[in-house]
Amino acid sequence: MSYRVFTNWITCPRPNPQAALRLFCLPFAGGGASVYRTWGSQLPGSVEVCPVQLPGREERYGEPAFTSVIGLARAVSREMTPFLDRPYALFGHSMGALLAFEVARSLRHSKTPAPVALWLAAYQAPHAPLARAPIHQLPDNRFIEEIRRFQGTSEAVLENQELMAFVLPILRADFQACDTYRYAPEAPLGCPIVMYGGRDDNEVGPHQLEEWRAHTSVSFDRRELPGHHFFVQSHRDMLLADIERRVSSLLDARRAPVEPQAR
Repeated sequence: MSYRVFTNWITCPRPNPQAALRLFCLPFAGGGASVYRTWGSQLPGSVEVCPVQLPGREERYGEPAFTSVIGLARAVSREMTPFLDRPYALFGHSMGALLAFEVARSLRHSKTPAPVALWLAAYQAPHAPLARAPIHQLPDNRFIEEIRRFQGTSEAVLENQELMAFVLPILRADFQACDTYRYAPEAPLGCPIVMYGGRDDNEVGPHQLEEWRAHTSVSFDRRELPGHHFFVQSHRDMLLADIERRVSSLLDARRAPVEPQAR
């Protein structure tokens, strides 16, 4: 495939035609592609970072947000397909972790190349019952209190009624997608899964992260980092250092010669 311009779904702040690996990044509830805008400059040149911009946020604010994880996963997988000309991995934080998982399954259904890895953060295993009460239908004041518990939105934003009028519909749509998600049993994915968790995350604990082990037929690893639910931002350098190490291992393994089998 010749190098092409990216789309309103698949963004790329630092295009890199020579990259050996493409990393698609999916955001947390209410988040946009901009949360990953610096990753391309922090990861090695072997990686091309492609943040996924979902409808309803940032420059796509005027578009309706999806309220179904499965519907959104199918749409994302269709948009990703033209960019699967090289090895790729998926990263997802919180809602983005669940979405990345369903994107990988959707791509498998369409028989496109599988990801070489899923690097996921801060979300319970998809087969487990939702560990919290649904919140998307709460009145605004109670809904905002629930959002405050995740410690990912500044008080300045939460207290700004004009700004929250823009943000609330996106947050409600994303939480509706998570609240109404129903897992459909399938065979485990055939790629490694790494689950990252925050040491002080009160929303998702180690046991909930460990349950993701059931969703890979290859290898599983769980990594604990300092911070709460949004450790992906507060301790980004530590997270990216770990991802860089894993990228190097993956690429080294792909370059290693295959030993001939004894006859």
